Amino acid sequence: MMESICKVCMHKCSLRPGQTGICRARKNEGGKIVCKNYGQITSFALDPIEKKPLRRFRPGSKILSVGSYGCNLRCPFCQNYEISMKGEGEAKTIYLSPQMLAQRAVEYKRAGNVGVAFTYNEPLVGWEYVRDAAKLVKEAGMDNVLVTNGTASGEILEELFPYVDAMNIDLKSFREDTYQRYGGDLQTVLEFITQAAGSCHVELTTLIVPGINDDIGEMEEEAKWIAALQSAAGKKIPLHVTRFFPRYHMLEKEAAEPEQVYRLKEAAEKYLESVFTGNC
Repeated sequence: MMESICKVCMHKCSLRPGQTGICRARKNEGGKIVCKNYGQITSFALDPIEKKPLRRFRPGSKILSVGSYGCNLRCPFCQNYEISMKGEGEAKTIYLSPQMLAQRAVEYKRAGNVGVAFTYNEPLVGWEYVRDAAKLVKEAGMDNVLVTNGTASGEILEELFPYVDAMNIDLKSFREDTYQRYGGDLQTVLEFITQAAGSCHVELTTLIVPGINDDIGEMEEEAKWIAALQSAAGKKIPLHVTRFFPRYHMLEKEAAEPEQVYRLKEAAEKYLESVFTGNC
């Protein structure tokens, strides 16, 4: 039986017919890789845009936030593990076609909605739905936001650029060994951020987990890299330094100390103008 390679992210899963990838959302059916979570919505809410978090894009507005199931990383502190770590048939879903989602976005305009945010799980494991829905949202004159871990291939990103107005991208650490621990790849994320910064508004988020990425020196390295990217892209890239709380497989770990989060913010501010704290 012929295997097929999924080319959406750095894993490049080689799948036999009937086999599902690491993300649990993409599957080999009859020799073709298909998106099994297409239109399968697990979460749906009208949120303040600052919750994405975005602080320099449409401040004070609301955005219709939608998510499905599946993720291609395995972060032990995942905040949305109830859906991101699930596969087909394991999470409660409703089907919402791209047309239905765009229609809902327009209906919520009267409540202050400015568009759609693809979030909660990793949206790019189902990038085809993001593309199809975002195109219709743009045609309705509204904005699209992507909240992502930044591990998709450059080819996927190119498909989405015409329709995405803003992104919040997780930069989980500035150490390759940390990313490997989560099943990821730092270089892939840095390339993704660089590519995105050339196309749309970008903000970054680093969740501060004690003993993993709370080193001042690491934060300074990260901030220097972002500052260099800002200069090259000719735009400001805000950084959100966010406090960890025990979740998922890290229930025994202490929450990050607010004082350390503020110290890391100050370290980043040596190089960046727009640094925000979260969960403090």
